[in-house]
Amino acid sequence: MNIARMLALAVGVALGSTLAQAQEVTLRSADIHPDGYPTVEAVKYMGELLKERTNGRIAIQVMNNSVLGNEKDTIEQTRFGVIDMNRVNAAPFNNLVPETVVLGMPFLFRDTEHMHHVVDGPIGDEVLAAFEPHGLVGLAFYDSGARSFYTTKKPIKSLADLKGLKIRVQQSDLWIAMMQAFGANPTPMPMGEVYSSLETGVVDGAENNWPSYESARHYEVAKYYTLTQHSLNPEILVMSKITWDKFSPEDQKLIRQAAKDSVGKMRELWTAREKESEAKVRAAGNTIIEVDKQEFRDAMKPVYDRFVTDPKMKDLLDRVAAVN
Repeated sequence: MNIARMLALAVGVALGSTLAQAQEVTLRSADIHPDGYPTVEAVKYMGELLKERTNGRIAIQVMNNSVLGNEKDTIEQTRFGVIDMNRVNAAPFNNLVPETVVLGMPFLFRDTEHMHHVVDGPIGDEVLAAFEPHGLVGLAFYDSGARSFYTTKKPIKSLADLKGLKIRVQQSDLWIAMMQAFGANPTPMPMGEVYSSLETGVVDGAENNWPSYESARHYEVAKYYTLTQHSLNPEILVMSKITWDKFSPEDQKLIRQAAKDSVGKMRELWTAREKESEAKVRAAGNTIIEVDKQEFRDAMKPVYDRFVTDPKMKDLLDRVAAVN
């Protein structure tokens, strides 16, 4: 979608929204995952809260399963006000909002609890606030689980096994550099293209969490799942600033609170879905491999040296590490 078309659509959306606010407003929210996925259901829950708290004046329609495009495309549409809300992994924001790079650094979080403490506190608020100069309003962080490798032809039992493999990565310079440091050949592509690329041999593998591995059916064509758990990079729920600015301060407060209140629901759904997805994959007979993570962790030093360079980024990294 070119810039002129997006601007034209944005004008149409703006006019429609201005008229609608006197009555009812339905916010369109994008997601690449299928119906029933925890992020999709969490935004639906947020919509229920908003509808209840505004007596039906504000609602949310979740456009899931990539119907509005891949994450890279929907980010731009959201910035131009064509899409009102968007749930995206932090990685595609890396080149737009530098603060998100820190959250995506490999092996950054000690565990899920550590990640929650970081994003639920002042550091999380700081990162969300960094979206506003880029035409987006950061609303909340959702879980994305621990990401691990899965491959089609051979299991990854050590760092050496990744050497030369074509691994799909998210469309982010950071993730490309991570795969290179692991010794793999990174192949950036949208989520929707991964299944066929695994099936046809365009890539030898990919990496993701249990629910994505299962719900996208990648486990059907990539039978080896290696528990490197190299990233706990969170998901981020954002709103178009164009849409945000149409609401009164009172409504903005209601929207922000509903987003925050949806986080607990998302985590509850995520925990259950992780267990369900893992059980389904194991029942399918896939090979699950435990590895020594230290050699994978040690390989990431060049990535830290390249992406955490200026004092502000280093300070943010140090503060994340210091969170108990």
